[in-house]
Amino acid sequence: MRLFITVLLALSCPFGRSEVLQTFNKCSEFFSEGQVPVIPGILNLNSEHARYKKICQRYSFTSVGSGYTFATLYDTESRIPVFSAYKYTARGDFIRPKIPWMIEPQPDPHVVGMTVPYRNQAIHEDYFENRYGVNRGHLFPNCHAADEFTAKSTFTLTNIVPQNIRFNAGGWNRIENETRDTMSTHCYDNNNKVLAHVLTGAIPGKNKLNNRVNIPSYMWTAFCCYNSRERLWVSQAYWALNKQEKNNAAISKKSLQELQQFLSQNLAKNVQLFKNCN
Repeated sequence: MRLFITVLLALSCPFGRSEVLQTFNKCSEFFSEGQVPVIPGILNLNSEHARYKKICQRYSFTSVGSGYTFATLYDTESRIPVFSAYKYTARGDFIRPKIPWMIEPQPDPHVVGMTVPYRNQAIHEDYFENRYGVNRGHLFPNCHAADEFTAKSTFTLTNIVPQNIRFNAGGWNRIENETRDTMSTHCYDNNNKVLAHVLTGAIPGKNKLNNRVNIPSYMWTAFCCYNSRERLWVSQAYWALNKQEKNNAAISKKSLQELQQFLSQNLAKNVQLFKNCN
């Protein structure tokens, strides 16, 4: 009966319009200098791992250009993203979209390795009546989107991790606002337009939501940009425990190098997130 209910829920959920691909080549624009992060054992330049799916995210196939709005590396065993990568080009003038959460569609079954089966991705039922005090936490937050269309595309469960409710609405929300303000102030391309590349991810924890979806132990985020006004590369990073906060404790600003050292100790050895920033 439980399997039957799960299938019905999956079939009734709105589908995203993303593509699971062999490489990130189609959406390399969301990585600084087109260079994907190096995370040995998870994402390497010249190797593949069947557990991790590369997703070029989009909201509609009818949009102008490629239609891609960000990229995600998805862990099909933990059923959470490793990270989402996106461009920040200044916050658009729109209110938070009110749309249903989406799940990934099932592409052509004859294309081997190009799907994220329902059993290997989080679905709505996983978040029902949970005892861990978590809700859906964005990696690419809709408040960093350039327009409403892009904001809507962030409401896919492959861009979401189980996040402590108070942490999601408290300290992590403040970090999202703080990085947005910093990027808007210090990140300008050669055309004097706001541009930064952002990576936001999660480190798997020991608990599982609905005995299926890993609840991250840590959240992390970093951006890299070139400040054409001062002719220098700029970066900034944060990480924090995914738990209920005490007394609205502040999350300390870190350097990109400090974050890479932290990830190298807790996620994979010798992590390199961006090509030029340090």
